[in-house]
Amino acid sequence: MGDESVWDGQPGVVVLPSGVAVRGRRIADAASPADFALLLAPGSAPAWPHRRIRWPDFWVPVDRADAVDALTEALRRAHGGERVEVACRGGTGRTGTALAALAILDGLPPERAVDWVRATYRPRAVETPWQRRWLRRLT
Repeated sequence: MGDESVWDGQPGVVVLPSGVAVRGRRIADAASPADFALLLAPGSAPAWPHRRIRWPDFWVPVDRADAVDALTEALRRAHGGERVEVACRGGTGRTGTALAALAILDGLPPERAVDWVRATYRPRAVETPWQRRWLRRLT
C-alpha cells in the first residue's frame, strides 16, 4: 500500500515501513502543496488542510493523546494516498521525532526508530533524551 511517487523529487521525503511516503520540513521553507500537514510549532499555516500539535521546541507533545490521534490521522491519510507532511520551526527535533513516531505506528520497532529517522531523514533528528524516551513509550 502507498506510493512514494506522490513525492518524487521532493526534499525531506521518507518512506515508512509500509511503503507510504511522508515529507518532513521546516514550516518557513517554501514547499510544494501537500494534502495534509501536521504542524508542530506556532507560525504561519499552509493553504492546505492541517492540524497543529502543541509541542514545545526540544520537548515532547503537551497532550500525548492528542498527538497520537493527530499522528494516527496523518498515517491514515498517507495510507489513503494523500501527500502528508510534518513540519516544525527547524525541521529536525520535533519533525524528526514525529516522523519516527509515524514509522513506529506503521510497524517499525520503537528501539529502531531513532536510527531509522536519522538514516532516512536527518542525521540529527530526535534531538533530546526525552524525545527518545517518548518514542520508546509510544506504543
